[in-house]
Amino acid sequence: MDQSITHSDPPYLRIASEIRDRIASGVLEAGDRVPSTRQITQEWGVAMATATRALSTLRQEGLVRVVPGVGTVVEPRVVQRRDRVEPAREAAHEAVHGLTHARIVAAAIEIADGEGLAAVSMRRVGAQLDAAPMSLYRHVADKDGLLVAMMDSVFGEAALPDPAPPGWRHQLELICRVQWSIYQRHPWMSEVLSFSRPQPTANALPHTEWALRAVDGLGLDPGTMLYVALTLFSYVRGAAVNLASDIEAEASTGLTDEEYLEVQAPALEAIVTAGHFPFVTTVFARLDADGFDLDATTLFEFGLHRLLDGLAAMVGMGQP
Repeated sequence: MDQSITHSDPPYLRIASEIRDRIASGVLEAGDRVPSTRQITQEWGVAMATATRALSTLRQEGLVRVVPGVGTVVEPRVVQRRDRVEPAREAAHEAVHGLTHARIVAAAIEIADGEGLAAVSMRRVGAQLDAAPMSLYRHVADKDGLLVAMMDSVFGEAALPDPAPPGWRHQLELICRVQWSIYQRHPWMSEVLSFSRPQPTANALPHTEWALRAVDGLGLDPGTMLYVALTLFSYVRGAAVNLASDIEAEASTGLTDEEYLEVQAPALEAIVTAGHFPFVTTVFARLDADGFDLDATTLFEFGLHRLLDGLAAMVGMGQP
């Protein structure tokens, strides 16, 4: 296709040409989102139909592809062919610096742990490893593949004891606390792990195996056994969302949880003591005397015990 565009060409071709130039120049790297139809209408001042046709042109050329839930992104294979000299240069760099799948995943985990999941990109990981972003695609297919590899690696960090402690309840407590410790070390995990759309993480299967073995023999049918395991794991993940949000809040405000509560105490006290919520007022007034502690781990432990109490009642075994 002749890609020499003039002002007499239709607007959609001029827009496609400008986005194509961004890809060719490296402004848009492999896996990066290209402007959406809405962004195109705003940036170029065209109708939605024109924006749609521009993106369709790029898709037909094989320069971009649609990723469900993400949008239209630069096709990695196209960028790999962008410069015929660069692959050899990158291969030489890899030979010197030992760029491997494991190092890429470890660097991405380090970035996510320290800066949050939003900071993880192929470009950022490449900078961390002093490598060209395109060289990473020899080891990971795309960012989604990198996220799955990160989760799999993190699950692989957890060592499960052998033999397991006696009793189904102790075994379930243990696996949930192991997962809680994973989320404490890597809070971003709660943002990417899904139970309704499970990712191919082989190192997570020992956790499921452990939970199913723990409830085997309790008289539950296979479906209920799996529901028990997934309910517990979902609870741990849900409780861990607090860890990720707390870290983000501390980073944005510069205040620890304790400092935040001190700053907000006067406003909170004014609301509680206004007299509109008598039960809240009464309970809050007794908290100091009862030694109440509002932190994520205490809340996690309370909920875990109540879930297991419910399971014990369901199987009619009381406290094993």
